[in-house]
Amino acid sequence: MNPELDGPTAADLAAIDQEWPVIAAELDLLDAEISLIYAADHGGPTSLDWRRVRRAEHRVIRAAASIGAPTAPFRLVA
Repeated sequence: MNPELDGPTAADLAAIDQEWPVIAAELDLLDAEISLIYAADHGGPTSLDWRRVRRAEHRVIRAAASIGAPTAPFRLVA
């Protein structure tokens, strides 16, 4: 039996469960950033597009702070 092929352990799954709010917030941020890129090719982002990104960034920070995870600095692409 190869432990690498057995899948995640219970401890691995518990760690993912604990970090899930940060993962979900980062996915929302990624979605908002993708929308900015799309908007840049279609007339430019609106103030609502930028607000969506800022709110998503704040959700990442709050989620990371709630579990005590370090946050990486944001790099906006637009």
